[in-house]
Amino acid sequence: MNFLEEVILKEGQALSEKVLKVDSFLNHQVDPEVMRKVGEELARRFKDAGITKILTIESSGIAPAVMAGLELGVNVIFARKRKSLTQNEDLLTANVYSFTKEEKNEISVSKKWLTAGENILIIDDFLAHGEAALGLAHLVEAAGANVAGFGIVIEKSFQSGREKLLKKGYRVESLARVASLSNGSITFTRQTEEARI
Repeated sequence: MNFLEEVILKEGQALSEKVLKVDSFLNHQVDPEVMRKVGEELARRFKDAGITKILTIESSGIAPAVMAGLELGVNVIFARKRKSLTQNEDLLTANVYSFTKEEKNEISVSKKWLTAGENILIIDDFLAHGEAALGLAHLVEAAGANVAGFGIVIEKSFQSGREKLLKKGYRVESLARVASLSNGSITFTRQTEEARI
């Protein structure tokens, strides 16, 4: 069992067979030490991929993305879920449905920060159905940039996100792969490469 899995077992809570609550260290309160280790491991996995920039989505993807960006020495962009008065023209947009929040959002990134020819690592807190991941990939490809891969903090392997991304030929690296949340218990899949976090 890797470090992140131990943190999830200690701090996480299976609210249902589909919902994992990790608000004590990732998506409400942020534990900087956990995020530092997450960022280091994501950077290690993509260190030879020629990453020029990292893209994530607000807000829970920002902490792991920034830590990975620090380690890789690249800038981090986050796609916004809401329009901003300062960001209202020359936008790349995609529609994303959130199953957790049961709402649709139009995410956007300024064309100024995501440009053709870049090699982009997409990082997110969760991979479930793959809607956010595919939306972020759409932004990258609409800019004429390349998706180098996806760095995921927690994957719900019992949902279809990984399968959708692999089917499109994307590389997916998940630090913790949850196999089941049944009966209030969190179990993990065996990973082919053990994370060093």
